[in-house]
Amino acid sequence: MKIIHYEDIEAKHFDNEAAKAISGRVLIGKADGADHFCMRLFEFSPGGFSPKHAHPWEHEIFFHAGQGEVLSQGTWTPVKAGCAIFVPPGTEHQIRNTGQGRLIMICLVPPAAPEL
Repeated sequence: MKIIHYEDIEAKHFDNEAAKAISGRVLIGKADGADHFCMRLFEFSPGGFSPKHAHPWEHEIFFHAGQGEVLSQGTWTPVKAGCAIFVPPGTEHQIRNTGQGRLIMICLVPPAAPEL
C-alpha cells in the first residue's frame, strides 16, 4: 500500500506554447505496481492550459479545486471543484484555468498512456 501526500512527489513543470503554467505528478503508477491505471495530479496556475490533443484511450478527470473550462467538440464548458468528466477515446480536448487561484485535477489513464 502507498500513502503519500501529493506535495511530497516531485512535480514536472510544463510551460511552453502547447502547455502553459502546469505542474504534474504521478500519484500512483507503474513504479507502485499499478498495472491497470495511472493516477496523476495536475495543477494549473491562473492562465494555465493543457495542450489541445486527442489520444486513443479514455480517461477520467476529477476537479479538486479552482475553476476552469474544458474544450470538447469545439465548445468550452465551465468546470469547478467537484466536477468530474469522462473523455472518450479519440476526443479532442483541452483544459484551461479561468480562475484567480490554482485549478487542481486528478486524471486517471490506462497503462497504454504515458504517465506524464
